[in-house]
Amino acid sequence: MIVSAMSQPDTKPYPDTLEINAARLLGRIESFAKIGQGPDGGITREGFSDADLDARAALIGEARACGLEADVDAAGNILIRRAATGPVPAHRKVLMMGSHLDTVVNAGRLDGVYGVLAALEVLQVLAESGTDLPCEPVAVAFANEEGALFPQPFWGSMALAGRLDELPAQPCDHDGHSLRAPLARAGGNLDELESAVWPTGSVAAYLELHIEQGPVLERAGRQIGVVDAITGRAVLTVQVTGASGHAGTTPMDHRRDAMVAAARMVTAVEHASKEDGLCRVATVGRLETQPNSPNSIAGTARLTIDLRDTDPGRLERVEATVRDAIRVIAEQTGTRVDYLATTRSTPVATAPELRAAITRSAEELGLTHRTLPSGAGHDAQMVADIAPIGMIFVPSIGGVSHVPEEDTSPADLVSGAQVLLRTVLRV
Repeated sequence: MIVSAMSQPDTKPYPDTLEINAARLLGRIESFAKIGQGPDGGITREGFSDADLDARAALIGEARACGLEADVDAAGNILIRRAATGPVPAHRKVLMMGSHLDTVVNAGRLDGVYGVLAALEVLQVLAESGTDLPCEPVAVAFANEEGALFPQPFWGSMALAGRLDELPAQPCDHDGHSLRAPLARAGGNLDELESAVWPTGSVAAYLELHIEQGPVLERAGRQIGVVDAITGRAVLTVQVTGASGHAGTTPMDHRRDAMVAAARMVTAVEHASKEDGLCRVATVGRLETQPNSPNSIAGTARLTIDLRDTDPGRLERVEATVRDAIRVIAEQTGTRVDYLATTRSTPVATAPELRAAITRSAEELGLTHRTLPSGAGHDAQMVADIAPIGMIFVPSIGGVSHVPEEDTSPADLVSGAQVLLRTVLRV
């Protein structure tokens, strides 16, 4: 059961003296920023890559070094909890908090990992203070949230939430290599995903602290964002097959150019959002061609289409429109289209009682706040299938994310973690 902050707005069932260790949190953030860092400062830790495995090992090491238990489930999720001092009551639910460690290519230092390290810090503070809670606090680092290498975003949180029927039976990376071995290296097991599922009701609440990744909080001069809804998303990985040939000797009317077809699909995706207004945003962020030679016609092209909107009906309609456009383009160019992967996340609302708890915690700390939706997808969307969710945002400098320039002030990072701690204690 969740104790509603709205029903007991002035109750303080925790000591006011509990605080985040700011130096420890910021030090860990700087340390993890070096894992997968490139020469220009960008970070590449694609899910299940070597750099991601290094970050996972570092997190487990940090947890165990401060006396916490860290385990990996079959889906590759890292679960951190306090060491058991006796039998755990069977009816005791879990209060889960966290995010993810993996990144897109050439990313910033905060997306995902900030929420994981803040959850670790909260758990460590609770353990050091000996604070007992009605629910067992558990920190989680979900596997492969971004889907940058293996095109199955939200892999770990989908498995935890029991959405196994939506996961591919034989998941592969963009080059066709199986996930089986990389998952095993991470401590998971593709054949035992059922064991990673948490039943509905076993998690009392899930809290995720995250950078905003947008400009709203900074422009409004607010320190904390209270998220009321998370956008829905449809991700389509499409392969276009034409015929490769010589760029100089193949007549134009004899060509089945996969590059031309893919280019038209890119503009069709943009048109669906920008011109027709069918969804909030639409993006083709990845495009690869073969043989990728200056004097050859492209025989194959692979692209990833990302469609987002907070209205599930609009999201369904824009996906149908884009699929129709792709079909027509394939017919016109004499190419074939195959959908290699499709991932959907529906828009979800956060729990009112958790929004109230976050708001109250920010106010107690003297922090300004604002309610806003999330334009990015998060693991919280998946966990919403089995538990109430709440999300806390801190400002992003310049409103940028998924780039090396991604940043948030140290003071805001500490404030967000302090709000997370207070919210955990209120719930």
